[in-house]
Amino acid sequence: LRRQRQMCIRDRRRLKKSVRIAAMIFTIFAILIAVEIIISYKCLTVTDYKIKSDKIKETTKIVLISDLHNSQFGSKNKRLVDKIQKQDPDLILMDGDMLNEDGKNAQTAVELISALKKTAPVYYALGNHEIAYRQRRDKNLYQKLQKAGAKVVEKEYEDIKVRSNKIRIGGLYEYAFAVDGAGNMVKKNIPSKVRDFLMDYENTDAFKIMLSHRPDSFVFGQAADTWKIDLVVSGHVHGGQVRIPCKGGLYGGDQGWFPEYADGIHHFKAVDHMVITRGLGSDKEKLPRFHNIPEIVVIRLEKR
Repeated sequence: LRRQRQMCIRDRRRLKKSVRIAAMIFTIFAILIAVEIIISYKCLTVTDYKIKSDKIKETTKIVLISDLHNSQFGSKNKRLVDKIQKQDPDLILMDGDMLNEDGKNAQTAVELISALKKTAPVYYALGNHEIAYRQRRDKNLYQKLQKAGAKVVEKEYEDIKVRSNKIRIGGLYEYAFAVDGAGNMVKKNIPSKVRDFLMDYENTDAFKIMLSHRPDSFVFGQAADTWKIDLVVSGHVHGGQVRIPCKGGLYGGDQGWFPEYADGIHHFKAVDHMVITRGLGSDKEKLPRFHNIPEIVVIRLEKR
């Protein structure tokens, strides 16, 4: 009996020790997850891409941001503004979802535009949240964004000269394709406003930049193999929201699980380059941003 009691005591001690170790491991794991989530909402990183083209005569620097979702990096986004200003851009592109459709106002986006317009011209493309916000809350949203200092582009473009380069900047939220029964894109089946805009837009010898909030607008239906565009810039996917080491983004809207076009630079037959940013924030998603540092993208256009 004494031996059995001693064995029971040893077993209890081992069990308590195992429980303590498991609790410590769980606590450490929970802390690491919490830290990673905080980093994915509060820190900032800069990603650089270089694009060479025969249409570029003088190096031009572009800052691309997207999907702010009313996030704040310091008071009135001072940390974000300072970080962008340090890049010394020639152009600043805001690629949609800078606000939330259920937000009380558009003040965060307006303040950011007002601060950044002093650094470089600001071009603003519509995301799904801007469209929904305008429909539900404020029909004057686009005017307010433009009054703050941004040029809003949606099915329209502007020809500008940056340094010694001719650049055409356009914006399109809708899908740039219409697919027939065989899975091929047919231009004549595309909604006339979209088709006419794109045919007019691509007819230039200037370097063409298209702000398209959703990469899906071009990557499906052979659109990126049809429309002649030098650079498409997109966001929307939040880098897959949850980033899995060595695997990439977890989920991406129309693209589903483990989306191929969640971030980075991609190349197609007609669209020479597509740069997708992971964005700066997140709305009320099922999962928080994880292992996914908010991103400022710098694109350097250089002479080939």
